[in-house]
Amino acid sequence: MSSGVMTTTRAVFLSERPADGDPGPEHFEVRDLAIPERTSGQLLVRNLFMSVDPSMRGRLGTSEMHYTTNFQVDAPLDGSALGVVVEGNREVPAGSYVRHRLGWREHAVVDTAAATVIDPRGIDLHHWLGVLGQTGFTAYCGLVRAGELRSGDEVFVSAAAGAVGSTAGQFAKLLGASRVIGSAGGAEKASLLTGRLGFDAGIDYRAQPIGAGLREAAPDGIDLYFDNVGGDHLVAALTALRLRGRIALCGMISNGGPDSPPIDHLMNAILKRITIRGFIVRDHEDLRPEFEDRVAGWLDAGELVAESTIYDGLDNAVDAFLSMLRGGNVGKMLVGLG
Repeated sequence: MSSGVMTTTRAVFLSERPADGDPGPEHFEVRDLAIPERTSGQLLVRNLFMSVDPSMRGRLGTSEMHYTTNFQVDAPLDGSALGVVVEGNREVPAGSYVRHRLGWREHAVVDTAAATVIDPRGIDLHHWLGVLGQTGFTAYCGLVRAGELRSGDEVFVSAAAGAVGSTAGQFAKLLGASRVIGSAGGAEKASLLTGRLGFDAGIDYRAQPIGAGLREAAPDGIDLYFDNVGGDHLVAALTALRLRGRIALCGMISNGGPDSPPIDHLMNAILKRITIRGFIVRDHEDLRPEFEDRVAGWLDAGELVAESTIYDGLDNAVDAFLSMLRGGNVGKMLVGLG
């Protein structure tokens, strides 16, 4: 490294894999991490915020049923982060803000080609990991591309108080949906949907079966389901969808198990000619400029509520992750490192 001053940073390591798939504090450890010597094609970045995502749970195991790589034991975790360049180059000078994939550490040496320079546009930096980052982009691509949202659609969003769900519901209304219904765990979160976030109906799936709640909220059916859960939520949506309805499959945090509904519920997809489309956000980068311009405009106009739950410091990153898995966040879960 050119300065020769900083040789180590701190990072969160996976100390052991959870035996039953349910992680706890004992599976992680904050350790010193050597900072590699920076080449001319790399940047030294001081991370300011890091993202905490539901998909990280699957990466703790050995299954390949997800769209990225598994974490390795005795190695640092990784994930989306945003930071300021401490040592740069001609392409990305010091002082630039960049988004990259080497989170869960306080400093990172990042390949220039793997860093995205961010112009904050006067918007709080953490939103570039939330509504203006992969979270918001996932919601946007799911509605516009996978779900083919149409003006006047009635839309159902599961896990609607979470990062992607809270954003998808608001985006749907701003893009022309006539009604938006969301599900969330607990009366407080269900009330948040219809209060602060502007949903037309909020279903507390802990208070009643999701199928019954959806029938009450949408007695005439729905046109589009944005799925973050799978399981009983997907079955309820298949039942409620109208002829030629659409499903955008974003995630399945229910993660199967012995209590999962049988697959024969998919017969509804045949009878109703339902389109079910899975998507991964990285396949839709052509939508990125349109997405950023639209969402920045909505934020500037005060038309969008950008909810975040932010923990402070790397030492609290594991607590943030475990809290998110228990539904402890509203909106995007982040850790502030700066």
